Parts: sequence; structure tokens; C-alpha cells
Amino acid sequence: MKTHALAVFHQPPADLNCAQAVLDAYQTVTGKHVATITDFKPFGGGRAPENECGALYAACQAAPDSATAIRTAFAQTAGATSCRMLKRELHFPCAECVALAAGLLQQNTPTTASLPK
Repeated sequence: MKTHALAVFHQPPADLNCAQAVLDAYQTVTGKHVATITDFKPFGGGRAPENECGALYAACQAAPDSATAIRTAFAQTAGATSCRMLKRELHFPCAECVALAAGLLQQNTPTTASLPK
């Protein structure tokens, strides 16, 4: 899932933002439809609700039952969940946020936990 998310994150032809990349990876790997990829365009670049990282937001929307666990693990690894804090203060790259969110989504989704990363 992580590999797929990074392959489409700001890469042609799709050029997906962080939120779209995580959602696309989840839907491609699992075959489950959560929302259209274009529905998540507004959530990239620090525009997710409460300034949450868009990649993290998408992971939590894809697996709402695991959202608390995903957010907790993300914060422990990255140091924050706020896009602004991650980018400006912690200098945590967006691509690493995408990889982390997709990896945590895979780990916290029972049907995908055993799939290759």
C-alpha cells in the first residue's frame, strides 16, 4: 500500500496530493470504495479539517474504526498530526507522511495487514 501511495503522490500522470494518494492506494489494494479520488483533492496541502495532515486524514477516513490507533501511531512516529507543525517546525517531508499514513492504514486494516507493503 505504501509503495502504491508513493508511486502516485505528485507523480504523473495522476499527480495526486497526499490525501488522494493514500485513498487511491487503499482503494486499489483492497478493492473497497470509500470515496472518489477527486473528493479528497481539497484535503491536501494542509487543508484537511483542523489542519490535520491530509495523508493521515485520508487513512482515518478509509478506516474509521482504526482512526484513533492510526492517529496515535502517526503522532508517535512523526511527532505531530498537524500539517503545519509537520512541515514548518518538524520538517517532516510530505512523502514521508504519505508513506507513514499508508503503512499505518495497512497495518490497522485487518484485510490488508498481511499484504506486501
